[in-house]
Amino acid sequence: MALTRFSVAPLWQQTQALAAVAAGRAPPDVVITGARMLSTYSERIANDKEIWLVGGRIAAIHPAGTYKKAPAPKAVYDARGGIIAPGLVDPHIHIESSMVTACAYAEAALLNGTTTIFCDSHEIGNVMDVAGVEAMLEDARLAPLSIFLTVPSTVPATSPELETAGGDLTPEKIGALFDKWPEAMALGEKMDFVPVAMGDPRSHAIIAESLKRNRPVSGHIYGRDFVAPYAASGVTDTHEAIDRDISNDFIDAGIWVFLRGGNPATPWNSIVEAIKPITEQGASHKRFAVCTDDRDADDLLTFGLDWVVREAIRLGMKPEQAWAMGSLHGATRFGLGDDIGGLGGGRRADLVLLGDDMKPVSTWYGGELVVDQRKVMPVLEQTLNQRYRYPEAAYNTVHLPKGLKLTPELPTAPVTANAIGIELPGIVLPHRKVAIEPANDWASILDKHNLSFVTVVERHGKSKGGIAHGLLQDFGLKNGAVGSSVGHDSHNILLAGTNEADMQLALDTIEAAKGGIVVVQDGKVTAFVGLPVAGLISDKRVHEVAAENRALKTAWEAAGCTIPYMGFNLIPLSVIPEIRITDKGLVKVPEMTLQPLYD
Repeated sequence: MALTRFSVAPLWQQTQALAAVAAGRAPPDVVITGARMLSTYSERIANDKEIWLVGGRIAAIHPAGTYKKAPAPKAVYDARGGIIAPGLVDPHIHIESSMVTACAYAEAALLNGTTTIFCDSHEIGNVMDVAGVEAMLEDARLAPLSIFLTVPSTVPATSPELETAGGDLTPEKIGALFDKWPEAMALGEKMDFVPVAMGDPRSHAIIAESLKRNRPVSGHIYGRDFVAPYAASGVTDTHEAIDRDISNDFIDAGIWVFLRGGNPATPWNSIVEAIKPITEQGASHKRFAVCTDDRDADDLLTFGLDWVVREAIRLGMKPEQAWAMGSLHGATRFGLGDDIGGLGGGRRADLVLLGDDMKPVSTWYGGELVVDQRKVMPVLEQTLNQRYRYPEAAYNTVHLPKGLKLTPELPTAPVTANAIGIELPGIVLPHRKVAIEPANDWASILDKHNLSFVTVVERHGKSKGGIAHGLLQDFGLKNGAVGSSVGHDSHNILLAGTNEADMQLALDTIEAAKGGIVVVQDGKVTAFVGLPVAGLISDKRVHEVAAENRALKTAWEAAGCTIPYMGFNLIPLSVIPEIRITDKGLVKVPEMTLQPLYD
């Protein structure tokens, strides 16, 4: 039997069946007994409870053993004193960042107790326009997971004068996506916060498409000066609170704060500082949720939303509060708090059995036991082996010109280079001025100033030989090259290296596979993750891609790179300060102007 996302019975029949079971007139499908019950409504844990399920929903919660005096259920599960909690609800993620399909993503999510996600598919939208977004929605409909869309709002992230993207989601296209797809619950992160604050007509027309349908607007912002005009423009959530002060600004402006947690070795663990208004300054947690944002397949398994909840507990939250921020709060933000995120009559039976350490042990999705004792059950395995196949156009999105020179011209006179600095955690990149004296070759210059080349190659076939050269300082790469077709957000090819030959090998490897991330050392490929779907996604199962991710990370660190490869992928993201590089050249942020390599 394959998993289904929602009951196909008429609604009146569903409520009729639920009432009959709750009143003891009809048998439950499943009884989970002998549990401690975590209520996200009251933020308490009650002992010796059982939960009755029918038709994929919760009929009632009773004292443990009550089922023995009622019509016999079809199945009984003994929780053995474990904690039953609602399935986690992730209010902000990008499936493409995990490098797997929505169907493959579901396996990792369910293993970690996540049963609902709100995804912003702006990455595939940047590559394939509406066709990419709709392909991912078709993928999501087959996935054994409740997947809702926050409609991509900023494709491309900046103007065509500053970068070349494969997609262009106009206000009209965004409105049509809202009207066609019932899964479209909100407008995705409005990344162009500078144009929004400055009153750009297109930016505000896109926001209007969501507001006039009474849909919420999600945000992405750096800089406290932008908070007031952003909130005034209709943005009501953000996942980019990076410290206590801006977190306070957001919550006081009426903006939901999604506390982003992740692998501490990456830039995605901003929860440590952003949670401090609650833990240090007495702010209520009622408008805070937790989210994951970006994860590769490896970190998706290890640092899921359950990990973020436990991180909130470590930072001072009560377990009941933290779990509510991981389930009910995200559901409530998008208007689904009466259906998911809590344990109550009529709610979807998306449940998680937890140990005392708050780690998921078993997961029910729509009343089906899909993970038990950390093992995937046959009903889920069957669904995972019937994954969606993306259209052929998605496998043909890398179009590169030949004969490109991948390194900049060697200066013949003293110059000052506008370099991109690398500083941990690696999101904000400082603008560095580097005085360069003439030399016989690049090697001595790179070594003296701790520099490496960085190059962006346009891959959507929209420009003839679109390429830009730059310099990275303190990236740490001593020899060889690295490359990626996941150059946020237009996803042109991003290369860094110390010599032309290894950079060319990296580019050729990506082109041959129609996408991927690669490490090259001394003329040899030492690690590669193939991403043939839109140059962003593998079509393999999540554990296979996770193993490739781990090998890539090992090679990446061995090459000396100071920021993780997912941080490297952000180097072209020309909406984050201070300096970036796209296929059009170096971009200053927030000025949004092009800068020459040499002054």
